[in-house]
Amino acid sequence: MKPRVPIIQGGMGVRISLSNLAAAVANAGGIGIISGTGITVDEMRFHIRRARELTQGKGYIGVNVLFAMNDFAETIKAAMKEKVDFIISGAGFSRDMYAWGREYDVPVLSIVSSAKLAKLAERLGAAAVVVEGFEAGGHLGTDRPLFEILPEVVETVSIPVIAAGGIINGADIARAIELGASGVQMGTRFVASAECDAPDVFKQKYIETTDEDELVLVKTTVGLQGRAIRNHFTSAISGDNRLKIEKCHDCLKNCSYRFCTLDSLITSVDGDVENGLVFAGARVHEIAEILPVQTIIDRLMTECKAAQTVIRSHVL
Repeated sequence: MKPRVPIIQGGMGVRISLSNLAAAVANAGGIGIISGTGITVDEMRFHIRRARELTQGKGYIGVNVLFAMNDFAETIKAAMKEKVDFIISGAGFSRDMYAWGREYDVPVLSIVSSAKLAKLAERLGAAAVVVEGFEAGGHLGTDRPLFEILPEVVETVSIPVIAAGGIINGADIARAIELGASGVQMGTRFVASAECDAPDVFKQKYIETTDEDELVLVKTTVGLQGRAIRNHFTSAISGDNRLKIEKCHDCLKNCSYRFCTLDSLITSVDGDVENGLVFAGARVHEIAEILPVQTIIDRLMTECKAAQTVIRSHVL
């Protein structure tokens, strides 16, 4: 599997990266990812098939599923039966998914945050690992920056390594490749795209965030920290505050029941970006405008090539 550009679009739930965004990235030469988290299996099947139609079967389409979800196994197996190009999984670690991948002949990629986990993933059968640093949006698995972890992982494994977390421009891509990455995964930048499946008010929240102080780390009910844009909701759940859960969806394997993470994500993607969780990466404030995916990728690759020229000139 070798896309025209070394960019994987990060899987973002709930309902942020579905068929529209994934297909646009695939058509632009990258790898599009549908988030299978927080939607039904039937909805996921629909979006996989729609993405195939939009790419005319030519682009690369994968599915991201959180290990922490109760429907993890069902969702992954359903995606594999649809013959997606690969599966990416994070927010926990599953040994079984590699066996399922061999059964259905679908490559499996693990999101890891250390060389130790990367080596374990390789031993279990991962086709590649996505190394995610502290700068990422959403659930976080480490407090260490990406470019500190990346060289350690590259030295430890022999499978492809994808750099993720805080990648926002072409210079970041060039730096990751220089450090041994085969490519990068980017989520936050693609939220602010014309084709992103999120509503305009959600995308606008990204554009209106102009300073890193407008971001906050929250402890979600998964048990991990997550980076989000400050709003009424993040204030309401600060500290050990608990919110009333109207109806439990029984969606998580382990839940603190302090509030409903799923409902909070659905609230924001339904348009209420003040009273729901709006996950975003640490450098969201550097994004100034909403652009078509093709334009974003073209600019990224132009910046990357320019940065690589500078890197080579310094080496020589």
